[in-house]
Amino acid sequence: MTAMLAAITPWKDRAGAFSSLRLIVFLALLVPAGSLLFDALTGANQPEPLRGAMHDSGTDAIRILLLSLLVTPLRQMLRWPRLAELRRMVGLFALSYALLHLLLYIAYQNWGLLRALSEIALRFYLTIGIIAVLGLTVLGITSTDGWVHRMGGRRWRQLHRAVFVVAALGLLHFMLQAKSDVTEPMLTAGLFLWLAAYRAVAPEGGSPGFWQLLAISLGAALATALGEAGWYALKTGVNARLVLEANLDVSFGLRPALWVLIVGLALTLARDLARRIPRPNRRARRVRAVA
Repeated sequence: MTAMLAAITPWKDRAGAFSSLRLIVFLALLVPAGSLLFDALTGANQPEPLRGAMHDSGTDAIRILLLSLLVTPLRQMLRWPRLAELRRMVGLFALSYALLHLLLYIAYQNWGLLRALSEIALRFYLTIGIIAVLGLTVLGITSTDGWVHRMGGRRWRQLHRAVFVVAALGLLHFMLQAKSDVTEPMLTAGLFLWLAAYRAVAPEGGSPGFWQLLAISLGAALATALGEAGWYALKTGVNARLVLEANLDVSFGLRPALWVLIVGLALTLARDLARRIPRPNRRARRVRAVA
């Protein structure tokens, strides 16, 4: 019943009180759906509206899945406990866009389910994609408090750590289906590397230190640059050195590696600033509340 009420009134917290934070995030997560609807009504994706909507919904699913993985690091770095209550909502939105992506793919196949299944079985990147959607579906179904009680906290946490495997498969699907331009797949892959590295070094219940976060940011940016260079070298035959050098030329815009570095440094500085802001202790807050 609690899970049902939460789904009906996502702007309320666990205690049933109105939460402006939850409402803002809920409305923000609806923006991609609104954009898809607007494009459908205006014919923005002509001449293949279904194909365009299919790709856009898949990209939205990947972006929002990465946001769900960012919730815990932000909560720990900014020391903002209320962010934890957003994790389930963001994850379920990622699942919703992934299922929409799958539905649009079936529609793109003229609703031929057998044909769609055949294509999924024969094409490696589609097989990976459906595995990611199925994995995300399992995580979505078991995200409720009821499943936490059924499985026990330890087993439930072990299962939901698989979200990193699901995200990695989704990113691989995203990258393999790209044609000549892998700018966004590489950017999302680099951000995922940052999140995975953060999870690997973060102490229990806390965030890594400043220098650890700095090293993670530099490492993720370097891995992104090397990955992009290797991809173009293998896929198109472009000299890897030229791709690496392009990361230093900002006259045509920032490459994915530089964006990963910028985001990583911004999060590192945000963590450091959050530590410098004095916080009242819990006892003082309780005294003021009683008064």
